[in-house]
Amino acid sequence: MNSGILIDVFSEFARNKNIDRPTMIRILEDVFRTMIRKKFETDENFDIIINADKGDLEIWRFREIVDDNSEDIWDHDKISLTDARKIEPDFEIGEEVAEEVKLLDFGRRAVMTARQTLIQKIKDLEKDILYQKYKELEGEVMVVEVYQTLSREILCIDAEGHELSLPRNEQIPKDRFRKGDSVKAIVHRVDMVNGNPKIILSRTSPVLMERLFEAEVPEIYDDIIQIKKIVREPGERAKVAVESFDDRIDPVGACVGMKGSRIHSIVRELQNENIDVINYTENLELYIQRALSPAKISGIRIDEEKKRVSAFLPADQVSLAIGKGGQNIKLASRLIAMEIDVFRENEEIDEEDVDLQEFGDEIESWVIEELRRVGLDTAKSVLALDKEELLRRTDLEEETVDNIISILQQEFE
Repeated sequence: MNSGILIDVFSEFARNKNIDRPTMIRILEDVFRTMIRKKFETDENFDIIINADKGDLEIWRFREIVDDNSEDIWDHDKISLTDARKIEPDFEIGEEVAEEVKLLDFGRRAVMTARQTLIQKIKDLEKDILYQKYKELEGEVMVVEVYQTLSREILCIDAEGHELSLPRNEQIPKDRFRKGDSVKAIVHRVDMVNGNPKIILSRTSPVLMERLFEAEVPEIYDDIIQIKKIVREPGERAKVAVESFDDRIDPVGACVGMKGSRIHSIVRELQNENIDVINYTENLELYIQRALSPAKISGIRIDEEKKRVSAFLPADQVSLAIGKGGQNIKLASRLIAMEIDVFRENEEIDEEDVDLQEFGDEIESWVIEELRRVGLDTAKSVLALDKEELLRRTDLEEETVDNIISILQQEFE
């Protein structure tokens, strides 16, 4: 393989991979210098001239002519007078010899190795370019196409045919995609797996909701309204705290839009996720009240040292504060970054409900106190939560919680 064919093959391959000319020339020169070092031990006295457009390659070796008996005759940049006159008969001591080295002088095996090295370097460069491209796109929204659904992930392709992964744990539980479907997600992160970039997408990240709000609400895009924090139970419920830098603009109204026109498209994109938009405030008590919306709070006690809040509510507001499966109180706690315990105000117990103290002969007193500590003082208030939420909010063992639920359920059967 001569130099013209080698460079032509490499140049065409590089152009197909969208590698720019300076980078292509740099890679070619690096590979040829590696060949030179293997054969001559050094490349210091060599010049490489590459014309990729014409497929031309010239390698020149420069050496100073010394006397045949000189001590420097074995230096890499020296040549004896006798050897120099074999190249040009009129050379003299002290002159410089410029000798062209042909590609074939390196041997066929070295040339074939160089070809494979060039292709591999382009592939490595392509991986690096892809990695850097998507690293810069982290947190940005992309619309990609599904081409394969697997048990643990969905594989997608972008407009340039690059593969992206949407893992099962980054999908909204209600998501159902088929081959050919369009998917809107954010670039969550880029990992290197066995030397290859793996692009991870996400539809559960709060950043996706933030980007969707930016697209639908011009005031957010223009930095008139700022999103302070987003917390989500993907596909179920979310709370978004917003703040306006213009007193004339209501941030909640701007985000919701006339008759919900702005927020509806976001809700649909996120599988009908219920989104509560609240007005952010530095007043912690007011912020907690808004975070627990739609429940109406009658009193709050804050322990900032323990990062814990005790919220007191009328009996008919407790279930609203807790929400379905404990979602509302869980999201409110994450929004204010403090644990919230809900307590019912001292009122007469609903005739259909039963005070936990009535179960003193079946449930140990310390267990009842633990439930009351987190605002659960009646049978129905306990049964309103699922087992996972009870375990999260109390220090009770799973077996104990199962026993409590069984006892209370029997009361209403």
